Amino acid sequence: MRFTSFLLLVFMYNSIDSSAQVVAPGAKLRLIDSSFAFTEGPAANKNGDVYFTDQPNNKIWKYGTDGQLSVFLDEAGRSNGMYFDAEGNLVSCADEQDELISISAEKKISVLASHYEGHVLNGPNDVWINRLTGGMYLTDPYYHRDYWTRTEPDAALGGEHLYYLPPGKKELVIGDSSLKKPNGITGTPDGKYLYVADMGDSKTYRYNIAPGGALTNRQLFANESSDGMTIDNKGNVYLTGKGVMVYDSLGKKIAQIDVPEQWTANLCFGGKDKNMLFITASKSVYIIETLVKGVE
Repeated sequence: MRFTSFLLLVFMYNSIDSSAQVVAPGAKLRLIDSSFAFTEGPAANKNGDVYFTDQPNNKIWKYGTDGQLSVFLDEAGRSNGMYFDAEGNLVSCADEQDELISISAEKKISVLASHYEGHVLNGPNDVWINRLTGGMYLTDPYYHRDYWTRTEPDAALGGEHLYYLPPGKKELVIGDSSLKKPNGITGTPDGKYLYVADMGDSKTYRYNIAPGGALTNRQLFANESSDGMTIDNKGNVYLTGKGVMVYDSLGKKIAQIDVPEQWTANLCFGGKDKNMLFITASKSVYIIETLVKGVE
């Protein structure tokens, strides 16, 4: 065997082996439903039920561990990215009124944040919660909505920022003001690292989370951005856009999951064993079985 051929075989083996660490052997992407307008914001509760949004239709749906779809909430504030807090409340980026809201299991809604220093936010997009402390990280890019009366962002905000809401507080603080258009966000369950995608710069960054919630030591993680993100129990980070791109904790791409839609917006792990990757992709939602498990 020629040496170059040997190297090619080694590369192919490593690629296949890496992908096999994520997707279960023989698992295929399975379509759940394709009757939505645009799906976003999947988040799993402690039981493994997945809640997701059909943002243009202003609904939050539930995909239960029994495989059944049902509407959880009508008139959902145009919810986008969502995440469950430690108490089981569904925290949502509701950009109808540019608010971060909390939805209880009884569907009672309370507003957590809506302004920065008196100025209306651009449009809360995605959120991650450090369940150890209760601190929340919020991305606030500007994507114009036809249901807004305003036609441009409030210049007083000074840009499209990453914000932090300290536990028990109502006032946001800036986590990073240097991003162009922050979007997808996730973090590690030990509360040590935060991952944030910058759609305006086509990059994803990793931060250290300091005591008190401040972000330090920003480093480039991947040379591509992401609409939504999640993380598994091996520390792999899942980015979305043209399918699903999986990176290990060192920032090496180890897998690609192709999705037959123009755009993949977000994803999370659900199911009773948290080993079902739930993917929101334009008008459809999909699942695929994995060898890894979610940590959310």
